[in-house]
Amino acid sequence: MSLRLAGVSHSFDGVEALAPVDLTVEAGEFVCIVGPSGCGKSTIFNIVSGLLTPTAGSVSLDGKDIKAKTGHVGYMLQKDLLLPWRTVLDNIVLGADVRGRASRDDLSSAAQMAQRYGLGGYLDHYPHALSGGMRQRVAVMRTLALHHPVMLLDEPFGALDSHTRMMMQQWLLEVWREQRKTIMFVTHDVDEALFLGDRVVVMTPRPGRVAAVIPVDLPRPRDIHLSTDPRYVELKSTVLDLIYGRPSEVA
Repeated sequence: MSLRLAGVSHSFDGVEALAPVDLTVEAGEFVCIVGPSGCGKSTIFNIVSGLLTPTAGSVSLDGKDIKAKTGHVGYMLQKDLLLPWRTVLDNIVLGADVRGRASRDDLSSAAQMAQRYGLGGYLDHYPHALSGGMRQRVAVMRTLALHHPVMLLDEPFGALDSHTRMMMQQWLLEVWREQRKTIMFVTHDVDEALFLGDRVVVMTPRPGRVAAVIPVDLPRPRDIHLSTDPRYVELKSTVLDLIYGRPSEVA
């Protein structure tokens, strides 16, 4: 499903945090959002998820108004927020339990998902027994298990070491290729944004606004050698110029 923000802005106590933003994310697209701290990236996510009502503007999903309405998108934060007293399987089906009680079908589907994405042997393990990357996989699968067409991922790999982060990026792309979800992904890492995204949205300092939306015209599947591609180097330079204020021809 396509997601559209039209003239979305927000102020906290009269101070403008997010200037009017217009953005469309097409069905099945992977869009990354980058920008300096405090530019409104998380504010956008809170608005899209319905947790925050914008001061102005509209939010729609395939033309349906979802402004200030929860339950239409999956939302994953940087911290995995796994419940320590629940097993891997029980954490994956947490959403179904919150809505009532996880059915046998929910449990079976979660077990199959864990098996498909590398955690089939850990269904009965508790979070303390998992590595950081494994915990993040469980958190992603918990978001997938909600069966929402749109996923908001807010710096999900920010706390991981560089090797684990790279492995998780490749894993996420595999999941995305199979599930074909519409993904919005916030990151401070320009390399991560270019590795993952179909397009990169560059935000300005507060009050945040869209400085540019840059297509990442690089072949998929992508691998660790992407950073040596001259097109990648040029794209990275363009994004960094926009973030740090140097002139750029991209608009």
